[in-house]
Amino acid sequence: MDTRMAQDFYELIGVARDADAAEIKRAYRKKARELHPDVSDEPDAEERFRRVSEAYEVLSDDQRRATYDRYGEEGLKSGGWESQFSNFGSIADIFGAFFGGEDPFGSGAGRGGAQAGRGEDVHLAVDLKFREAILGAERELTFTAPGTCETCDGSGAADPSAVATCETCNGHGAVRQVSRSIFGQVVQERACPRCAGRGRVVTDPCGTCAGTGERAEARTVSIGVPAGIQDGQRIRLTGRGGVGQNGEGPSGNLYVDINVEADERFLREGDDLITVLDLPITTAALGASLPVPTVDGDARILEIPAGTQPGTRMVIRGLGSGRLRGGSADGTLDRGDLIVYCNVRVPKELAPEQRDALARFQALEDDRNYREREGLFDKLRRMVKP
Repeated sequence: MDTRMAQDFYELIGVARDADAAEIKRAYRKKARELHPDVSDEPDAEERFRRVSEAYEVLSDDQRRATYDRYGEEGLKSGGWESQFSNFGSIADIFGAFFGGEDPFGSGAGRGGAQAGRGEDVHLAVDLKFREAILGAERELTFTAPGTCETCDGSGAADPSAVATCETCNGHGAVRQVSRSIFGQVVQERACPRCAGRGRVVTDPCGTCAGTGERAEARTVSIGVPAGIQDGQRIRLTGRGGVGQNGEGPSGNLYVDINVEADERFLREGDDLITVLDLPITTAALGASLPVPTVDGDARILEIPAGTQPGTRMVIRGLGSGRLRGGSADGTLDRGDLIVYCNVRVPKELAPEQRDALARFQALEDDRNYREREGLFDKLRRMVKP
């Protein structure tokens, strides 16, 4: 099921409308493991996870669920409901808040001692030509991100003996706190504010990094921009961001936001591209073989049949956008179609010879030249939306 398209809350979570609370909880837990941005590499993972979380927020509460069943999402909003999911945190935070500290991966991580903190994320923006977004591209990105301090090897201390156990958390790296959420009171373990989750404090900081254990470093990475990516989407490169705490924690992620330049020749509609072919009135009447530009950079010959009408829609298969999640068995790029709309041009100015020729043609016209098989509403529909 495509959760980007499904808007019904039951469909988003993947349960029947008569599902009980336990089924809804299990289904949301499964979706959270799949869709949370810490886990998923999909460009739209954040938006998909947000929608699924909003659905769980409603369906896990009996009163909100009853209102939703009766009036839908708009009914909830008109009654004053507003989603509380504005900042998700890590997937471990989500499972800690909703499922009592359950390890989302069943690994036991985070128990029995301090865990080195995750490095910070790095955000970049990349401008793509229209053709690059449609067919895919390779880009080399240079940026600055926190790296491990070479002087102290990430410990933050001038000397190994200058590290002491944190007295606030007794070396656990976490402290318990009670907070209120949409699920009521929740007891959670949070990173110790004194040692920032390290479980230890530096009494004599490293002179190079001032005790942070990090130093900014220049990096260069190559990314493959997938064919079919849309303007405003995001690519996530797991572990390519800032280094983890003490040089031991997991690295942060690199997020690349995509900006796609417009193209004067083409519009995009899903995986299809749309273009317009201007036809002189004589060409539309007599027919011709004409070149049509493609996003690939070459032209394809399109056969224009005699009597082509304004707004006629013609399709060239396989010359549209690459499908973001598509692929063929032989590894070739799976693409949408190029849709060509014919725009019949009527001249506004005529030379005397042209006017005389059209006058002679008019004298020879007959209703049989304009045999129409369309009814009135078919004509109007074609004129309004070819």
